[in-house]
Amino acid sequence: MDSIVKLVAEKTGISESQAKVAVDTVAGYLKTKLPAGVGSQVDSFLGGSGSTGGLADGLKDGLGGLFK
Repeated sequence: MDSIVKLVAEKTGISESQAKVAVDTVAGYLKTKLPAGVGSQVDSFLGGSGSTGGLADGLKDGLGGLFK
C-alpha cells in the first residue's frame, strides 16, 4: 500500500499522511460495497501480498495514468 500512498501524494501534491487517509478511506468503502469474497481481498490487493501483488502494481500504474 505504501507505493499507492506515495503515488497519490506525488500526483495530487498532498502529504503522505493525507494520501494514506484517502487510500484507507477508499479501501474501506470498497470493502463495504464489493461482494464479500472480493471485499475481503482489498487489504491483500493494496498491500501487494499473496497472489494479488501484480494486481496492486497494475492499479498503481493505472492510477498514474489518470493523473498525467
